[in-house]
This record gives sequence, structure tokens and C-alpha cells, in this order.
Amino acid sequence: MATRAESGAHAVLRKALLAWYRDARRDLPWRRTRDPYGIWISETMLQQTRVETVLAYWPRFLARFPDVESLARASEEDVLAAWSGLGYYRRARALRVAAGALVEQHGGRFPRDLQGALGLAGVGRYTAGAVLSIAHDDRLPVVDGNVARVFSRLFALEDLPQSPGGQRRLWSLAEELLPPGGSPGEWNQALMELGALVCTPREPTCGQCPVARLCLARAQGRAASLPRPKPRPTTLDVRLEVLWVRRGGATLVERRPDDASRLAGLFELPTRETGTRSGLFPEAWSVAGLFLPGEELLRVRHAITRHRIEAVVRAARLATGRGLPGRFAWHRPGAPEGAALTGMAKKVLARGGAA
Repeated sequence: MATRAESGAHAVLRKALLAWYRDARRDLPWRRTRDPYGIWISETMLQQTRVETVLAYWPRFLARFPDVESLARASEEDVLAAWSGLGYYRRARALRVAAGALVEQHGGRFPRDLQGALGLAGVGRYTAGAVLSIAHDDRLPVVDGNVARVFSRLFALEDLPQSPGGQRRLWSLAEELLPPGGSPGEWNQALMELGALVCTPREPTCGQCPVARLCLARAQGRAASLPRPKPRPTTLDVRLEVLWVRRGGATLVERRPDDASRLAGLFELPTRETGTRSGLFPEAWSVAGLFLPGEELLRVRHAITRHRIEAVVRAARLATGRGLPGRFAWHRPGAPEGAALTGMAKKVLARGGAA
């Protein structure tokens, strides 16, 4: 239980941060709605994705799938096409699965209770708390990367935010700091906004922070060194050979296997790895002998998590007398609904002027 002094400090913190938020918050489109569906889509998109990117995707996704029912009816390929370029495609698949559950089990509405929300595919404690607190002002905490960074500095936390101990402490603080009255949703958004605009990962602007005088890390001269950084995984270099097969105005693409470790079900240009194998790309076309590679057209650099990719793109044609397996399709630029292309496929087509 918080002491009287601690409660007083918390009240000062809340008052200062909420006053700052009401004046400095960004006018983001998902903040203009209390519709749980739209908030759920935005919160899912914002996981591991920059706000600037989501600003373009969120209205397009809602125009294509304006409600839970339309998302539940959509094919996986259509959902992936609308998501194409956002990355972390398991989020899109989980949205579609959860939409089906909402229609079948919840009357097409996002659950009003925490346990019901947590039962949905892809919905964890953060997403459930964000949707329910913002849409309905339910008194639920949130902890995302921004909140973790703010708390790590405010309270000079030594644990890694991702560690079990760090997570327990962060969620305990988030619950303890919830306002006893007022709007928990506004408070949660204020914490996240502070982390996004002021208490940033590198070079926090402490001089602009509305709660700087309460920050232990700043008092100790450690604001830039907290939270403790997570050990970086080793970067892997990947070399690819990509084939550009054209027929009229269309480009041949290949659907990645459903059991692929990444980007399952998306379409890419026929691709194989050369050199060290990362396991990201199957060596299918070279073994099957379906294509006759030709001249080099361009080189493209791309990144997928810790993989740094360099691709040589070659003109190619189909080997005579060979049919194409069902995983291949012809992609035409500017198709009405687009295609579920990988980010690298989009980059290749854009570089070659055929996006």
C-alpha cells in the first residue's frame, strides 16, 4: 500500500503530466474516436511500428474493413494485402481470427471485461488495457515501450524492462499510478505521449519534461542511460538472388509457404539465398528449373528484424515447356485491391518502376 507521502507525490505527478498532455498531445485520428474497434486496430498497428507509418495505414484499413463483421468475413489474403508493408504479419492474422471470435462469441463487440478481451487472439494485457481504458475509461493500466522507459527513468529502475522482475515492477507501478478518479484512458495516453515526444530513447529532452523535478534518473544524471539496454542480437547478413519475370504488364510472384518462419502467405518475386543459409528463403526455383536467369537489373538492400539483406535482381524468363505450380501468380501494378506483397517485393517493384 502506498504511504501518504507517496500518494501525494503521485498526485503531483498526475496533475503535472495531465496538464502537459492536454496542451501538447498530437492530434492523432484514433484519438478522435471512442469506438473500441478503431482503437483496437490502431493499438495493434502501433505495436513495433512508427506512428508516422500507422497514420497512412489506419484509415485505409478501416475503409477496407469498417467493422468487425467485414474483417471477420475477409480472406486472409485480403487482410494481409491491406497490412502489406507494416511488417510483423502475425498481428494481421491474429486480428482476423479475433474478429471471427468477436462475431461468433461476443455479438460483434469488443468484450467489456478484461478476461474476455484477453481471450482474443493477439490481445495481451497491454492491448486489452489500452482499448478498454481509452474506449470506456475502465480503470486498467498499460505498459508499452514508452511507458517502460518513462517509469525506468522516473523511478531509476535497474531491472531490464523485458525481464520478469522488470515487468512485475512496471505493471505494479502502472496500476499504482492510475488516477482514483477522472479518466484512466487519458492518463495512459499521457504516459505514452511523454515517452514518444519527450522521454525518448536517445537524448531525452529533460528541459521540456513536465515532471522532470520528480525524475530520479535525472537527479542522478542517468536519464540517458536508463532503462538498461537489452543485449542486441547478432546481425545476420543474407545474400539473395531475385528473379523478375514479366509477361505483358504483369510480374510473376510466388506465395510463401504457410509454415514459413516469417512472412508466411505473402507474395514475393521468385527468390533464393546464395551463400550462407539463414532459413528465411526456400531454394525452390533453382531446384525446380522453372526459370532461366539473365542479366542483372538492380541491387536492393532490405532488413527483416536482425537480418540485413542484399538482393541481386535479375531479369528472367520461364523455361520452355514447363507449367507453373499453384503457388505462383501474376501481379499487375495498380490492381484495385493490391496484393499481399512482402516489403522487399514492393521495394524491388518500386525501384524498377513497376509498383
